[in-house]
Formats: sequence, structure tokens, C-alpha cells
Amino acid sequence: METSSQTNKRYLSILMVAGIILLAFNLRPAITGVGPIIGIIREDLAISNGLAGFLTSLPLLAFAFMSPLAPRIANKASNEKALLYGLLILLVGIWIRSTSLIALLFIGTALIGVGIAIINVLLPSLIKSSFPAKVGLMTGVYTTSMSMFAATASGVSVPLTVSLDLGWQWSLTSWSILTVAGIIVWSIVIKLRSKTQEQQLMEPKRGKLMRSPIAWQVTVFMGLQSFVFYVTISWLAEILISHGYSASTAGWYVAYMQFIGLPATFFTPVIAGRIPNQQPLVVIFGLCGAIGYALLYFDPGIIGTSIAVTLIGLMLGSSISLALALLGLRTTTAKQAAELSGMAQSFGYLLAAVGPIAIGFLFDITHSWKPSIVTITILTLVMISFGLGASRNKNVLEE
Repeated sequence: METSSQTNKRYLSILMVAGIILLAFNLRPAITGVGPIIGIIREDLAISNGLAGFLTSLPLLAFAFMSPLAPRIANKASNEKALLYGLLILLVGIWIRSTSLIALLFIGTALIGVGIAIINVLLPSLIKSSFPAKVGLMTGVYTTSMSMFAATASGVSVPLTVSLDLGWQWSLTSWSILTVAGIIVWSIVIKLRSKTQEQQLMEPKRGKLMRSPIAWQVTVFMGLQSFVFYVTISWLAEILISHGYSASTAGWYVAYMQFIGLPATFFTPVIAGRIPNQQPLVVIFGLCGAIGYALLYFDPGIIGTSIAVTLIGLMLGSSISLALALLGLRTTTAKQAAELSGMAQSFGYLLAAVGPIAIGFLFDITHSWKPSIVTITILTLVMISFGLGASRNKNVLEE
């Protein structure tokens, strides 16, 4: 016979998995849903292109500055409560942003970045503590869920705004449904958790982590993959348009790139969790990306472009999920995972925020996308080198 305690643990495990998936659903739509309708927002509020572009960079800056603080919040409250706080801040941000007041638009966007940053940083720690034997599998589940809804939000944003005549305010507000669902589930998890055991993080020892070569290799790897990802999301369509493709076709290629990477997003951390050394994965997906970007340099026609975008999509899907999996695989405790996550994601999103601006500035100087493509290809190769160091079978405090 199953005891009451065993029943509670089983329900808690099911709710934890559901909660992790709901957290993943909330990590990107509030951001990726903005890009396709940025022109509508700009015209409605009569703001400049610079201010409109800042709407997409502001959450990334919030990620960079909030990420180191998230483990401290968890240390005071617990992972579960801190994640609930992140969802609540996200919900408030979504609602505040969906107004016609310019000041509240930017305040709400900043709050969205803060809420997502807390969740971003603490999810690897939660997986490490709750599913220590299934870090790779659970990372695959949440990164795939995250990527799937990121792409979905980009695809349905315009239909929600225009076809359903919701306007940009209600289109962006609609994503709060996922946030409310997450809040409900995590409230139940916290209640059940209080009946069993509330896991607290130990006081972090950040100094040791900052002196760890492995920690810095994971951090730079995370930073470079974030840089390459957001640069590609921002400028791939423009690169393809310069090759003669229509804006519509270029947009479909960007969507295809995200969806084709979903299998790699799921299977990479699953495989990574089953092997002690992840260097072969780094080499395979890294070279896929480098070859893909190199192909774009030569304007290879529709077949070559399709191959290039496929290879880039596989690389981007693999690299983000492996980077997140390494936060758990290179650490021994949930506390270490939270600290490494904060360190890596702070640096990563700071690079991600300046990446699209830097590449755009390079284009303005050269009036050609070829130098930008060369730069991205070189950075992909550098990413491989740091990935090889980060994927060695060592923990962050071993060196």
C-alpha cells in the first residue's frame, strides 16, 4: 500500500515537471512576441526607431544585471519561492507594458526582463536539486519547451494583433495566460513542499567560483552562444534579403531555423547527461554552425541557403541546451549550479545585448554583410574552443 507521504511525493514530482514546463513556456514569448509587431507599436506610440529597438535590448540588459542577484533571492527564500516571485514580477511587467503610456511600456519591459532573469538562473539549480539523476533529460525538456514557444510567439504575434484585431496591447497581454497558469502550479508546489522538505541554498562562495577555469570556460561558452544566437535572430533576415530573397521568404527562413533546431535542443542535453565528456557534441554542432555561416558568405542559392540555415539552426539549438545543461553537469550541488548559472547568464546576456548592435554597426561602416558573416563565423570557432574546455569531465571547483 502506498503511504500518504509517498502519494504526496509522487504528486509533487508530477507537479514539479509540469511546473518546469510552464516556467519554460514563460521564458521567451513576452520577448519574442514583440519583434514582429515592433513597427505597429512604434507607429501607434509615435516613438523613434531607436526607442523601438531598445524594447528588444532592455530585457537582455535586465537579464545581465539581475542574473547575479537571483541566487541571493533563492538563498533567502528557496528556489521554489524565488521562481514564484519571478513569475509574479513577469505577470506585473506584462500587464504594465500593455498600455499606451510610453513610460509604462519601458518600465513593464524592464520588469519582464527581471522576472525572466530570476527564472532563467534558478531553473538549472532546481533541476539539479530535484532531478539530480536526470539533469540532461529535464534540461532537454525545458529548453525544447522554451524554444518551441519562443518560435510560436514570433509566428502568431502578427495574426493576434492584425487578423484577430486584438491590437498590440491585447496581443502581448495574451501571453500572461501562461504566466497565471505557472503561478497556480508553483503555489501548489510550494504548499506541498512545505509538508515535506523546503530545500534552502547554502550561503554561496562566489570567490571560489570566480577563480575556477572551468567556471569561466562555461561562462564564456554561454556568452558566445548567446551573442551568436541573438545576432542571428536579429540579422539573418537582412542578410538573406541582401541575397535577393523577399522579406517574407527571409522571415520564413528565420522561423524554419528555429523549428529545425528543436530536435537538437532536446536530444543534446539528454546525450550530454549520459556521457562524462561532452567534447564530441561541441565539435559536431560547432562545425555545423561554422560551415553554415561560411556558406552564407558565398550567396549559395536556394539549395545552399537552405542547407546553411539548417546547419545554423542545428548549432543554435544544440549550443543553448548544452550551455544550460553544463550548469548542472559541471557542478555538484544546487547551490553551485545557481551560482554558476548567475555568473554565466549575466555575462552571456550582456554579450547578447551588445551583439546585434555591434554587428549592425559593422554593417553601417562596411555597407556589406560579408564582414559581419566572417565575424560571426570566427566567433563560432572561438565558441567551440571554450566549449571544449567547458565540456571536460571536471567540476567547477576541481581546478
